[in-house]
Amino acid sequence: MRVGLAHLESPNPQNLLFAQQYGATDIVFNRSKLPIVDGVLPLNEIVKYRLAVEQYGMKLAAFENPAVTMMTDVILGGPRRDQQIENMITTVRNFARAGIPMFTYGWNPSQVWRTAPKEIRGGAVGTAYDHNMVADYPPVHGREYGADEMWANLEYWIKIITPVAEEEGIRLGIHPPDPPSDSHGGVYPVLNSYDGYRRLMDIVDSPSNSILFCQGTIAEMSDSANDGIYGFIDEMVRRERVLYVHFRNVSEPDPEHFHEEFINTGHVDMYRAMKTYHDGGYGSFFVDDHVPHTHGDTPWGHRGRAFAMGYMQALIEAIAKQS
Repeated sequence: MRVGLAHLESPNPQNLLFAQQYGATDIVFNRSKLPIVDGVLPLNEIVKYRLAVEQYGMKLAAFENPAVTMMTDVILGGPRRDQQIENMITTVRNFARAGIPMFTYGWNPSQVWRTAPKEIRGGAVGTAYDHNMVADYPPVHGREYGADEMWANLEYWIKIITPVAEEEGIRLGIHPPDPPSDSHGGVYPVLNSYDGYRRLMDIVDSPSNSILFCQGTIAEMSDSANDGIYGFIDEMVRRERVLYVHFRNVSEPDPEHFHEEFINTGHVDMYRAMKTYHDGGYGSFFVDDHVPHTHGDTPWGHRGRAFAMGYMQALIEAIAKQS
């Protein structure tokens, strides 16, 4: 097990040096600034990102969350679905041929939802969600999209893209909807429960059909109450479906009311969680995802990320020495 760094949009030398100095081994680009050319992320541009990372002695492990416009009709079954799928097939092939082992994405065209932030320890600020504040929000995409329709769209996509990924030797994973409530602006988030992910894997049982295990979002699910999250971590790790982990903490397992916490506060025992990954044989990496904003920090959160990276490294070292 090891620590990486995510939430990078481009191979900024200052941030790559920060990652190297604080002990990251793996880099993940999130919502990258790669140019979109005819609906595709070009191979030569992806290679430039990889080479930039390698100059700092690290590995470009994954790209996650491309521009949602690249997949909106795939997710919603819109008129351009098949063309967008063809474009995504080309993009997945380009990632693989550029030497990128993983590509992860969301199945939520409305993206992440948050309401007013929450003041936490020492006046730091964490993101928060209160469903009561958005319950009457009109459909974002023109109408309601129910569970059956959204599952049909997901199955259509998975059955096409998984064989492509297998052929190219790249692994794909889906990030859970954040928040995992019953509706995101009129769209039902199909992967908002443990059973949702089990059903996803049953569509095509393949290592190329896996999870971006956002532990923070999964910790928001009601399934995670009463220590449920540790059992789900163990289950997914032993099934070898966890590509990598967003290792962060939240206040409570309530998909309609929660706030982000520091990594060492919140309702999840992070030592127990890390040990569960270890005991299940997990061999990939952890990233901090987003972090609370502390006094004097940069907009990107250098202080918060340094704290989270050090905390993760200490957990990994302690558990390894006790095993």
